[in-house]
Amino acid sequence: MEHKDLQQELEDPFSHVLSRLQSFQSDWDIVSFAVFFIFIGMVLLLLTLVLIRCCCCCCCGDEKPRRRKVGIENMALEP
Repeated sequence: MEHKDLQQELEDPFSHVLSRLQSFQSDWDIVSFAVFFIFIGMVLLLLTLVLIRCCCCCCCGDEKPRRRKVGIENMALEP
């Protein structure tokens, strides 16, 4: 009797998942969910990159790199 109860407990969630998956019958449903998950993945990737950039910049150095002037300074000629 215990074996049948365990089997029933495992079959119920599995049949529930299968019934949910059958709702994706058209190609547009599948494509829309794929685009949605790709969008969410890209947002998470960009947030991860921003966090990595912020953490590395805060720890690496306190001084900002000094900027050099490039080019020729225009000096007015005095008469």
